[in-house]
Amino acid sequence: MWSATDVGIERVQRDTDAGRYFIARENGDVAGVVRIDMEDPFFWPEIESGSSAFVHKLAVRRSWGGKGVSTALLTFARERTRGLDRPYLRLDCVADRQALRRLYEGFGFVLHSVIQKGTGSFARYELRIDG
Repeated sequence: MWSATDVGIERVQRDTDAGRYFIARENGDVAGVVRIDMEDPFFWPEIESGSSAFVHKLAVRRSWGGKGVSTALLTFARERTRGLDRPYLRLDCVADRQALRRLYEGFGFVLHSVIQKGTGSFARYELRIDG
C-alpha cells in the first residue's frame, strides 16, 4: 500500500527520531503503529499551518486485527491533537478502500473531499477537535 520510499529504513528512522511514530503495545507485544505529522503539504496544501495534525501510516499487526487497536490509535491521535491545541485532525486514504473509510467514518471523521494525485484517487477526512 505504501511506496518503498515511504517505509524505507532511512525514512522511518528519520520520522522515529523526530518523534512522529507512536506504537500501541500490550504486555510488550507491538499491536499497531501510527505516524502523526504537524503538516501535510502534499495532500492538504491549502490548510493553514498550525491548524491541524495529520494521521499517516496507521497499521495494525494482523494478529491484533479486530481488537480495537485502530480505534485506540485514532483516540490517541485525537487526544494528542487536542493537547497541541489544534482544531482539526486530518487524514487521507485511497478512495476505494471502503473498509478503511468506514473505520474512519465510524470514528467520527467527516469526508472533506476526494482528490486526484497522479493516477490515484484519495479521500480526505477531517475530525473537528473540540477545545
